[in-house]
Amino acid sequence: MSSGNILFLCSADVRALLTIEECIAAVQLAFHLHGEGRTVPPAVLGVHVSNGGFHIKAGVLSLSRNYFAAKVNANFPENPARFNLATIQGMIILCDADNGSPLAVLDSVDVTALRTAAATVVACKHLARADSRVLTICGCGIQGRAQLAAISRIFPLDIVFAYDKSRQKALDFRRELTAKLDIPISVTDELSNRVRSSDICVTCTTSREPFITEADVRPGSFIAAVGADNPQKHEIHPRLMGRSKVVCDVIEQCATMGDLHHALEAGTMGVESVHAELGEIVAGRKLGRESAEEIIVFDSTGMALQDVATAATVYEKAIRERVGTSLKLAA
Repeated sequence: MSSGNILFLCSADVRALLTIEECIAAVQLAFHLHGEGRTVPPAVLGVHVSNGGFHIKAGVLSLSRNYFAAKVNANFPENPARFNLATIQGMIILCDADNGSPLAVLDSVDVTALRTAAATVVACKHLARADSRVLTICGCGIQGRAQLAAISRIFPLDIVFAYDKSRQKALDFRRELTAKLDIPISVTDELSNRVRSSDICVTCTTSREPFITEADVRPGSFIAAVGADNPQKHEIHPRLMGRSKVVCDVIEQCATMGDLHHALEAGTMGVESVHAELGEIVAGRKLGRESAEEIIVFDSTGMALQDVATAATVYEKAIRERVGTSLKLAA
């Protein structure tokens, strides 16, 4: 972009430019760099209001150039029912981290969905059993769809169990994705039984009460806990956290806003009990799964460096393919 111009990329632009494979590669690199200690610690700020909240996540990465990105996301769980709006809305601003120049503004919805699913895939590679074939998805919205599409890239799934407090959403999920992904999907109201029969369980809900307990999992299970991205949200029971190998995206962040936060408050584990951050495992500094019997929980609160890496990937591809709208900021 020329000096003083900024590239605007709408949601359709982002969807056209970003593939899940590219996103997985970008997110894996972000975790690797973070695990090697080659990044500035990412930052997060949350502001809560009566029906939802806002969070700002910011970070810097040295890629083909030095990038800074800040994402402002609004999360309002009642939006679909009350206003026919998405639960998550927001944008990302991408800047040159050497001189501060704004480079691009991107719609954040698809970036958030894909980079979150990509983090689960990176975690699955190290923490799920290699022979995993049965998956349960809890939460059949945009994030649930992204999670299934991403995980199906690395595991030949025999069956997927879909659970949502809205049965209609689960039925829509099955209808749309069974044909698209050619994977058998079964809608279930018996969550405990289905999780107990699964190798992998992904929780991506807006729940404020834990609904996955010790009795729901079997030895060897891997749980990606994605939904608890503010202190009020809660998916995994503290006792299950306490008896599992816990891996966090960012320990400090999870201790204030993830399922780890609730386990610490309940006293079922301490911060010192966390096995590792995912980046440490990706970088080879710590081990991932060490036995077929381990129960492993990945507490995924959303690391800002995932957004930086993904936004940079989208921006560079947009420049190459001449996608987006150039806006003049400077007079």
